[in-house]
Amino acid sequence: MGKFMTWLLLILILVLGAFVYWKYYFVFGEGAKAGELNFLVKKGYVFKTWEGKLVQSGLRSKTPNTIQSYEFDFSVANEEIANKLMSNEGKVINLHYKEYQGALPWRGHSNYIVDSVISISDYK
Repeated sequence: MGKFMTWLLLILILVLGAFVYWKYYFVFGEGAKAGELNFLVKKGYVFKTWEGKLVQSGLRSKTPNTIQSYEFDFSVANEEIANKLMSNEGKVINLHYKEYQGALPWRGHSNYIVDSVISISDYK
């Protein structure tokens, strides 16, 4: 019985480890988004993370008879990238991001983590 419990415990630990990797560390998707940087703030109670919003051109409607702009909420884990974005608020910025299945408190509140700035321009 002891050998069975050891194997069962080992299998459960491996399954749990695989699930945590898939949920929080596996890059589900990556891409680029361009738009006007609306804001970037550093906030949090225990883990201070950079959170931002990019407003893209165009309009969409989630519910009938309403208009809403395209907004991309994201987090930034790298201090250098955050400083670069803060000095260019209000400009049109093209960002590269990675999408994860879940958010980690020390990485940010969003599943979308910006890992680089592709371009910055003053033109819309």
